[in-house]
Amino acid sequence: MKALLDACVIYPTVMRQMLLGVAARGAFTPLWSARIVAEWQHAARKLGPDAVAQAEAEAVLLRRDWPRAEVAVPRSLESRLWLPDPADIHVLAAAVAGSADLIITLNARDFPRGVLAEEGLSRADPDAFLLGLWKAAPAPVEETAQAVLAEARRLSEGGWTMRALLKKAKMPRLGKALEGGG
Repeated sequence: MKALLDACVIYPTVMRQMLLGVAARGAFTPLWSARIVAEWQHAARKLGPDAVAQAEAEAVLLRRDWPRAEVAVPRSLESRLWLPDPADIHVLAAAVAGSADLIITLNARDFPRGVLAEEGLSRADPDAFLLGLWKAAPAPVEETAQAVLAEARRLSEGGWTMRALLKKAKMPRLGKALEGGG
């Protein structure tokens, strides 16, 4: 299964680590475009120069670790597509160009299911997507979550629980399930 990652799911670090960690364990193939990565870097500017430098470094690592994930999007493809927010058409175009099965996004309103279905696509938010993968095959999600939690604890000198970390990362149902509550 191929999944196009929207900028809004790449930018939050924990969310990106969860999605790419599960992908690295073979659960799905991630895709994005250069423009999606540029949107992530642009969003980091709101947090200041340190965040920009970190986003640039992480983008370099992203491209190094996933050399076949970046999809080229022909302009002619974008011109034939429609979405409620024209600024998101490039995301849909990247999904179509990459032969994705779905778009992972937090932005459901601007990616109507009917429009996506016309292109053979569906959409999912990261919480539902990862929860579904966990229910089908727990190991890749659990291993990734444990690694992400360990790194969060290392960087913040302890304190995090799985549920709290994933809730903060907008994946509360997955956090609850991984702590045995769902």
